[in-house]
Amino acid sequence: MQEDDKSEAYIGSQEVPLGEIPAGSSGSNDGDALQAKLEHQVNHRRLNPRQIQLSAIAGAIGAALFVAIGAGVLSGPLALLIAFIFWATVVYSIGQCQMEIVTLLPLDGSFIRLATRMVDPALGVGVGWNHFFAQTSYVMFEATIINTLVEYWGYDSNPAILITVSLIFYLAINVYRADLFGEVEFWLSLGKVLLAAGLILYTFIAMLGGNPLHDRFGFRYWKDPGPWAGETSSGKLQAFVNAVNVAGFCMGGPEYLSMIAGEAKDPRKTIPRAFKTLMTRLVIFFIGGCICVGILVPYNDETLTTGSSNTYAGKSPYVISMSRLQIPVLPSIVNAALITCVLSGGNAYTFNASRSLHALALDHKAPKIFARVNKKGVPYTSVILVMLLSCLAYLALGSGSAKVLNWILNFATAATMLNWTVMALTWVRFNRAMKKQGIDRKEFLPVSSRIQPYAGYWALFWAPTFLLLQGYSVFLKGNWDVATFIFNYGIIALAGGIGLGFKIFGRTPFHRSKDVDLVSDLEFFDHLTNYYQQIKDDNPPTSVKDTILAKIF
Repeated sequence: MQEDDKSEAYIGSQEVPLGEIPAGSSGSNDGDALQAKLEHQVNHRRLNPRQIQLSAIAGAIGAALFVAIGAGVLSGPLALLIAFIFWATVVYSIGQCQMEIVTLLPLDGSFIRLATRMVDPALGVGVGWNHFFAQTSYVMFEATIINTLVEYWGYDSNPAILITVSLIFYLAINVYRADLFGEVEFWLSLGKVLLAAGLILYTFIAMLGGNPLHDRFGFRYWKDPGPWAGETSSGKLQAFVNAVNVAGFCMGGPEYLSMIAGEAKDPRKTIPRAFKTLMTRLVIFFIGGCICVGILVPYNDETLTTGSSNTYAGKSPYVISMSRLQIPVLPSIVNAALITCVLSGGNAYTFNASRSLHALALDHKAPKIFARVNKKGVPYTSVILVMLLSCLAYLALGSGSAKVLNWILNFATAATMLNWTVMALTWVRFNRAMKKQGIDRKEFLPVSSRIQPYAGYWALFWAPTFLLLQGYSVFLKGNWDVATFIFNYGIIALAGGIGLGFKIFGRTPFHRSKDVDLVSDLEFFDHLTNYYQQIKDDNPPTSVKDTILAKIF
């Protein structure tokens, strides 16, 4: 494990002297309670800036960016590029909403508990269980998909073996301490970043003729078969909606950063810095990636249109292009790197799923056993339940990996868009509450966005719109399929039903703007920020290495 700087090591110790509570605490009992809460939080918050920053860069980069993006190529390179640029504005807008509200209140399970606080406890319950189901589904997806990757090399043994190995790996990394998760995720994320950068470089070299065929193809496929699939206006519109759906599945990140905010050291400084890298990675990795696949493969490529590849990696536009250009060895290297993406993705989704369940338990919306943490602050009971539910990945043994993967993808994509809808709504209600209560946002917020309130309303319009459109193809003539409909739209009924049931039986109040609680926990997070600043002042980096790492991360 890479050595952290002095301040990180000092903060991570349970022997840290927290000092006296600053003046302003009312009474010794309140002071003792605040002291105990600070001690718990310092022990609980183990993710350092280095780990958070790289997780912020690579947290949303998964196998989808390298393989599933091939479904978007079918829309044509220009349609795909416009769709990715458009959806990047939505993701960025959600990130701006989360940056403001999560930096102010970096709670455990941030966006789940903030929905409860800013809108309605029933909404928090609904989105909390939605996020838990979605992230657990992604764990099953990653555990299943690894079998289709190794099939590229001819491995056809019992898929239960690799599913079991994957689940044991995720359990071992997540059940003990958060900084172990952070360190493993740091190095796995670094591998994903290198893969993404390497494939962009490969595209540049190959298109200029640096391939075994010496074919200088450039932007040939933008001309033949053309930039946009579809012969009619309706066909072109259908192609664009398909491209946006693919972009919605490939892109992400704001919800992931919101969840790790609850375990970040010095969250009011590290979390906004991570959110500020959002647009950079959207442009470089996602928009850059969609440009690359549009250059490398025509939208009428037989492998894409017929799905003739019998392996998951073989459906990757990058692997298809390497085969077209007769490049040896490199496809196997890409396939091996994709396994790194799978391990990283499953690791991150296990973390997210367990923290969402833990957040629900903290607010008494899930059995209290899931609020338990070990000595290192990890909600181990939640991690164990996630692993038990992830054993549903063994369904692949009976139904076939491809079918199970398709079910999970449809389900999780819809759930993610539902999360983003709630995030945008939460910020809109939060902003409305500040106005009604006469609060100056620039003075009140530790970090404010220059493009609000426009970003909030932009996200609130488009996220639910594409939540409804993401399964549109099932309604086209001849495409109706009950299972597809359920997995595309069932999560809306499931999460909505849970929230509605809690609303009816729990009689939860919808918070009016003037009554929204904007004050609770602010004093605590102010003290926590002051504590980390004191540690930083008292323990500045002394070596050249520490100085450089502190400056970068």
